[in-house]
Formats: sequence, structure tokens, C-alpha cells
Amino acid sequence: MATAPTSLDTLSARQVAAGVAAGDFTATEVARAALDAIERRDPEVRAFLQVSADLALEAAAATDARRAAGEALGPLAGVPVAFKDNMNLVGTRTTCASRMLEGYESPYTATCVQRMLDAGATPVGKTNMDEFAFGSSTESSAFHPTANPWDASRVPGGSSGGSAAAVAAGEATIALGSDTGGSIRQPASLCGVVGLKPTYGAVSRYGVVAFGSSLDQVGPFGRRVEDVALAMNALVAGGRDPWDSTSQAVAPDFLAHLDDPVEGRRVGVVPALMEAAGLSDEVRDAVAAAGRALVDQGAELVEVDLPNIASAIAAYYVIAPCEAFSNLARFDGVRYGYQEPGRATLAEQTSLSRAHGFGEEAKRRQMLGAYLLSSGVYDTYYYPAQQVRTLITADYARAYEQCDVILMPAAPRTAFRFGELSDPTQMYASDMFTISNNIAGNGGVSVPLGLGATSGLPVSAQLQGPAFADARLLTFARAIERALSPDGEGAPVAPALAGKGGELA
Repeated sequence: MATAPTSLDTLSARQVAAGVAAGDFTATEVARAALDAIERRDPEVRAFLQVSADLALEAAAATDARRAAGEALGPLAGVPVAFKDNMNLVGTRTTCASRMLEGYESPYTATCVQRMLDAGATPVGKTNMDEFAFGSSTESSAFHPTANPWDASRVPGGSSGGSAAAVAAGEATIALGSDTGGSIRQPASLCGVVGLKPTYGAVSRYGVVAFGSSLDQVGPFGRRVEDVALAMNALVAGGRDPWDSTSQAVAPDFLAHLDDPVEGRRVGVVPALMEAAGLSDEVRDAVAAAGRALVDQGAELVEVDLPNIASAIAAYYVIAPCEAFSNLARFDGVRYGYQEPGRATLAEQTSLSRAHGFGEEAKRRQMLGAYLLSSGVYDTYYYPAQQVRTLITADYARAYEQCDVILMPAAPRTAFRFGELSDPTQMYASDMFTISNNIAGNGGVSVPLGLGATSGLPVSAQLQGPAFADARLLTFARAIERALSPDGEGAPVAPALAGKGGELA
């Protein structure tokens, strides 16, 4: 056993798994260290809606038993992993941070969660989110907001804000989130961690509560690119999931080419995006620094055009609310969900159950979707939005004929203060650089670039790539990480929380 204390804050997922396999420490010791970190740090961060201590210790004990029996361990053996609370896991509640599903017990385990468990991960809990994933700040959670670990007066982003914050706070080594319009990449940017939205269909969504079915995708957060690559290997293991009709078989080993050189590769930049209204100077400067880091390693920057990207937000806020209205119609207080008591008629009970079970943003988006799908309106908005979607997808295809990846901001600014963006349209603009990628269905990754010169808060860049070129994205992300992270080995835990638990004896 290790003779000196080691902090989980300094260990990568690979190092945790290797340490468990070598007997430097047990999976149970790792689990207890992670749970201790949550106990000490989460009262300030509030990243979790439920801590699954019993499940974590049971999984860790099973890993230790397999090692004692001489059995091979999985690539994530003993690694503490958290899951966004729209992912079912037997033994936990799945609330989507909504009163509508308060107390709902997971009847089965989502495929993405099960694949992480099959790889040996230790499930430490379910993380906070914007209600039903409607938001970009985690402020719309029905239970409590989550704080940014770098500054508790600021938001962590959303909708997967709890997952991003848990990783940034060192409460989990890896976390899973979902991304419908930027809900992995934007909070990853604001919290200073790596966040990957894989290509649509790369990761099964079976067992994940739907928001926009043609847009949703599950992906991992980590403090290192390598951790995200390890998580992706687990998520695609086993191939196509027959329980998800959009699932595709993804073959590549995301670790195999992680440290390949980028010399001779082409990186696309879109000049119009770098001059977009609302983009802060410190984010612009950081993205430019990422471009220079790639050039210094032999890559070539080339200008590309995405002429219809300015219409992405408008198209998204037609398509996504329509799909949300359809998906959330099932929550009627009859089959499951919050039920208004003491009402005489079914119609009255259903109406009041939905009115009182859903929060303001959830109701806003469903009402918008209902209007957009109504007779006489559908042809005016929904069809043109789908046509814009086709144009944006074609723009990306032409751009990727000229470059291997595209470099752009992940979020227009650093983390904003709670209540600062009270106008919904201002909040929607937080995803101005991410939404187009969901519309096209391609992959994207947010890469931390350190702290902004003005705010002292995390800044990031985004890399986007063609469909099913997600391993390529991580190669470029790793090249930026090598050049710009303090030690070339990924983002640190937010310093205000480091040292508050998480020690391995």
C-alpha cells in the first residue's frame, strides 16, 4: 500500500485504475476519499442532487474482490464517476431536477451508465442540472442552484452544470452529461474542464430522459483529455445499442492516437465568429493563443466559412421546443410524475399537475413548442427551421473539405453571476457557439485554456470536427493541453476547494 497520502485531486483516471490494479490503494479507499471530498466540498458547490454512497462502496468492494481473486479489472476500475440526473441508475432517483419527477426511482439503468459501471467505475452520485436540461446556468433546477467551484457567486453553466462543477471541484474524476445545444461544452468552459459532445449516435441514449431527440447526445467531462478518452472507450464498448435506434457502432480506440502530432494538419477558423457580438476580449485572446499553440506544433490555420451559422439559434429555438413539447407530454401526473391532489376531473388534475410540477423555463419551452406545432404556424416556422438545418449541415461538410477540425470559442464569456442574465434571450445566447454543432450532429470538445487575464476565471476554446471524427478532436485537444495547461497534464481542481478532503491514506 502507498505509504504517503495521495490526493485524488492530482490523480488521473488512468492513475486511479492503475493504482487499484497494482494494489497501491484499494477501490474502497478511493471511494471513501471521493465521498469525503463530496462531504467537505459540496456544501459550497452543491453539485449533487443525490450522493450514492452505498452504491459507490458496493461497487468498490466488488472491484477489490475481483482483484483479490486475480481477475482482470476494467479500464476505469475504482474511478469515481458522477452522472447527470437525467440518466437512470437503479438504486438512485432520476428527477431531471424537476418537482415533476421528485422522488422518481430509476426502474432500470441507462446504457451509458451501465457501460461505465462495466468498465469498473465507482458511481458516487447524481448531479444537478437545469430542469429537464432547459437552461445554460443550472439556475432553473427545482431544488437548488449549483455554484461555480472557481467563484461561488457565479454559475457553473448548464444544463450539465452539476457534472462540470463536480469534476472541477475534485468531487468526481469523470462525470457524464448530456448536450442538446451546448450543455456539455458550455459548462465545461465556464468551469475550466474538458467536455466532449460526441457525434450524434456515437453514445447510446437509452435510459436518458429525452429533451430534443434529434439533438441530444451523452458525453463525458474530465480534468484531462486522457480521462475523456478513457470514458469514451467505455461508452462505445460493446458497439451499437439495440435499445437506441439512433445508436451507431463506433470502432476507434480514443487513446490510440491521443498523442499523435498535429504537424501538417489543417485547423479551420471562421473570422466572423471571432468578431461576433458578445464575445469577450479575454475569450477571443485565449482562442487565438490556442491557435498559435497548434501552429507552433506544425498545424496550419486556414480560413473557412459557415455562412448560415448566424441562423443556428433561431432554427434551434424552433426545433428544440417542438421536440421538448412532444417528449414532455408524457408527464401528466397520471402514469408518473407529480400529481395534484384532490381534483375531481382528470382534465383538471392533469392541467394542475403540469402547471405545478414544471418550473417556469420548462413551461416556457413547452408552450413555445405547442404554439410552433399548431395549425397554421407549423408551416411558417418548423419547415423553414429544418431547411436551415440542412443548410448548416451542408456548410460544415464544405468546411471540412478544407480542414481537419474547426477552432472557435466554446462560450462567449467567462462565468456570469447568479441572476445576471434574467432575460431568457440573453441566456439562450450563452450557447451561440455550440448550437450549430447539435443541429449538424457533429462532435465538439471544450478545452480549458487557463484563466482569463481580466476576470481570473476559466476560459476555453472549442474544437469541432466531422461526424464520427471524435477521436481526431481529442488528438487536437491533447495538443492544446500539452502546450497551454500548467504542466501539460490537464486542468487543476479549483484552488479554493483543494485540500478539503479527497485524500488517499
